Order: sequence, then C-alpha cells, then structure tokens
Amino acid sequence: MTSPAVAPSGDDALFHPDGADVVPTEYARGPWTPDALHGGPVAALLARAVESVPVDEPMHVTRFTVELLRPVPLARLSVSASVVRPGRRVQLVEARISTGDRDVAWARALRIRLQPPGSPSGSPGRELTGGGPVPGVDPGAPPGPGGGYGSPTTIGAYRAFHNAGAELRYVAGAFDQRGPATVWVRLAVPVLPGEEPTPLQRVVAASDFGNGVSSELDFAHHVFINPDLTVTLHRPALGEWVCLDASTIIGIPGVGVAQSALWDVHGPLGRSVQSLLVEPRA
Repeated sequence: MTSPAVAPSGDDALFHPDGADVVPTEYARGPWTPDALHGGPVAALLARAVESVPVDEPMHVTRFTVELLRPVPLARLSVSASVVRPGRRVQLVEARISTGDRDVAWARALRIRLQPPGSPSGSPGRELTGGGPVPGVDPGAPPGPGGGYGSPTTIGAYRAFHNAGAELRYVAGAFDQRGPATVWVRLAVPVLPGEEPTPLQRVVAASDFGNGVSSELDFAHHVFINPDLTVTLHRPALGEWVCLDASTIIGIPGVGVAQSALWDVHGPLGRSVQSLLVEPRA
C-alpha cells in the first residue's frame, strides 16, 4: 500500500475558488511539466461544471468526453457549462475551461433519464475488500484495494496530481514496468475545498491515469500524451476507490490508444478510452 507523498491539510484541494473562477493548486499539476495540469483534475473540474447544470428529473451521465485542446496552465481558469441538446429522456451538456480569451479544454456529457425505483436493472456485487477476488463477484474482478501496493513514480518529482493529489494502489503491474496494469485510484484531496467529490468526478479523475499506468514506452525517452478522454458508465461509482484495468496499444507511428475497464469495490462500472500522441522526447 502507499500514501500520498505529501499529507494534505484540511484546506488542500485541486483548485481554489477565486470569485467566479478557480485557480489550480500544485496538487493538480501533471507529470510532463510543472507548468501544466494533469488531465485528471481537468476532467474532474469539467464534470463538476456539467453537474452544476440543473435537471428536472434524475439523470445519469452515461458518456463523458474531454477534449484537451492545449496544455491547461497553472493559472486562473474560467469554467462554464450549458445544455446544448435539451430533452426529457436524453440530454447533451457541454462544458469548457478557458484562460484569458482562449479555451483550453472542452467536455461533452450525455445524460439519460433514470427510471423509477423498481424498474428492471442490474445491481452491484459484493464488496472487494482484500487481496483477491471475492466469491459471488464476477470471477474476472480485480483484487480489492486492500491488497494493493505502491509503485513510486520517478517522473515529476515536484508535488503534482500523480504523487500527491491522488493515491494509487497497484494490484497488477507497476509504474516501472511496461505493459498492462491494474491499479486502484482515489482522490487524496477534493476538487474544491470543503466539497465531497461526486462519483462522476472521482471516476473521470482516475480514468486519465490509464495511459500512464499501462505505458508501453519508457517515460525517459518518449511522450505519450492523451489529447482526449472518453468515459462510459452504466452506473455511478460507489465509494472512494476506482479501479483501472488498463492497457495501451501503440499503432502506426505517432499514434496509440489506451483503454481501461473500470471497477469500484462493488463491481464493474464501464470503460475509458484515450487517444495518444506518441513521440520521442526531443
């Protein structure tokens, strides 16, 4: 098991409010440069904006796509969201993050109306708590986070999301190994101070780790940056921990794809996919 590299205080968060805007903290920084944010906090902030758009009836975000238009700087950020396809049963909500006069990230969320209690539906399985699959749960279930182990990263030694803003427990693979990995992730600090992260915020923040934990190339000699992230969910996450059963495929020169099966301690949640820009380091 592992703990965050820096113990957070009660006021620590990924972002702090500044009037109608937000300002990123060190906990939101990414691994490629200390001057730009990790995609996970950006995705969580966009999810928060989507969730701020009111609904007349209970709805579930079943697809959430982030477009990272350019590096999101460690600077004051404006966030907005609105319904672009209204509907009683299906809606599309768009959100954007901008700094100055230019957008740096977009999101589009597909919301589907929930059926009333008693309608036919699936249900979560039994909780995964220890170091192995639990009888009665999907036999393909990963071991629970209680049996996980740390795998310290050697990149981005400064305080950042991957080493302080989130806690990672591997149950297969390791950061310094190439290839597929299975890792449990939870937020070590909230998105904003004093706010309990929502299930959607937890899932999209964790999902952006997919390409990093399942890297097929050495961080020291290559970059494999995801300009997007798509998460599909058939139910909300339960609890703090989100598991990524992640793998990466390097395709034609310059292109890759990372994909993850998503779990919580009660069973499968959905999937995430990231397109990858793959280049040798200069």
